[in-house]
Amino acid sequence: MDQVRTLIIGAGISGLSTAAFSSDRDLLVLEADAEIGGYCKTVKKEGFTWDYSGHFFHFKHPEVEQYLRARMPAQNIRTVTKHSFIRFGDTTVDFPFQKNIHQLPQQDFIECLYDLYFADAQAPARGETPKRPPGTEANFKEMLYARFGRGICEKFLIPYNEKLYATDLSTLDKDAMGRFFPHANLTEIVRNMREPDNASYNATFTYPEGGAIEYVKALATEVPAERIALGEPLIALDLENRRARTPKREIRYERLVSSAPLNRLLKLAQVDHDPAVFSWNKVLVFNLGFDRKGARGVHWTYYPDRALSFYRVGWYDNIFDTDRLSLYVELGFPKDAVLDIEALRQRVLGDLLTAQVITPEHRLLAWHAVVMDPAYVHITRQSLAEQKRLAALLADHGVYSIGRYGRWTYCSIEDNILEARSLLQTLDGTTRF
Repeated sequence: MDQVRTLIIGAGISGLSTAAFSSDRDLLVLEADAEIGGYCKTVKKEGFTWDYSGHFFHFKHPEVEQYLRARMPAQNIRTVTKHSFIRFGDTTVDFPFQKNIHQLPQQDFIECLYDLYFADAQAPARGETPKRPPGTEANFKEMLYARFGRGICEKFLIPYNEKLYATDLSTLDKDAMGRFFPHANLTEIVRNMREPDNASYNATFTYPEGGAIEYVKALATEVPAERIALGEPLIALDLENRRARTPKREIRYERLVSSAPLNRLLKLAQVDHDPAVFSWNKVLVFNLGFDRKGARGVHWTYYPDRALSFYRVGWYDNIFDTDRLSLYVELGFPKDAVLDIEALRQRVLGDLLTAQVITPEHRLLAWHAVVMDPAYVHITRQSLAEQKRLAALLADHGVYSIGRYGRWTYCSIEDNILEARSLLQTLDGTTRF
């Protein structure tokens, strides 16, 4: 039997951050895939560079950015000021929608402004339960109606987010998106009509010319190659005896840090819990490369129209400043949906034409598809309570579940890095970063 002090599950951002920052070098990283990166992998095809999805880094902590840049000296890293929009019918509106309703056609604008002004006094939406006092809404949908009124909600916030999460928003906790949801009050929205201020947490972002994988490689430079076991998934976990099993061996550990989806870890460890508490969507991402340029001055656009298959489209060529249209296109589905990739690809191409992202003259040169499953976890009151309970139970056995999926939360890539560092500081009192 092998023995290691720290066993790490997953060689994505969270797992590699833990391995890179740990002051204890007696560690091993298990990765089921044949390469590192998790969802931050990069694909290169026919001269196009794509990620598994749009993974752009928004650094709030300069020391994190400096740490990564110091370990990727050969990379040209672009700093980009974001230009993002919403497509509403034939109109393009600046993001966020709720701060730019004045850009809508007049009748839509009046409806949104009226409903916003009277949001607290309005009767509940059709089929909804009576309104609660501000701040005490029971779910995400109630929160949206209470803060923004029916017009803004039903024209953008609800259809877009239901396409993304592939679920009824009334099932989600009112704070399901945390700091990432662009809140705005009536005063801010009216002021924005004369003094535009659309700044958000990701107003600028950085992106290496080699793709998001370069940030992953930067972390990996601090982990000895022999300490990363690729193609070796965790298949069973004995919490009481602190033993992990893979198809190749059994490993005794003192502590285990996992970035695997929490529900999967619980199943492998045979922890008693209600699986129905943890729900999620999956996202199909098409990366598409065309023979000529498309729109300029846009990095991504949101599509609330339920008739269109995708909820978001991103333009890599406008990030790289290249002369051929290079897109990522995202479609949300329930976790149990069966996907016909080729049929969906044909539909996406038709919808891109309808949405005027491409023209009949555009010729597809290369494409790639990946299904992210899970993609967005559904944060509910039940999942929050159960995650807290289970995290304490696992910690009692020396197991720490971290990251977006390990902690069953909504967070940024930088948050994953900081969480790994914080955990090590708590456990060891020190880190290598």
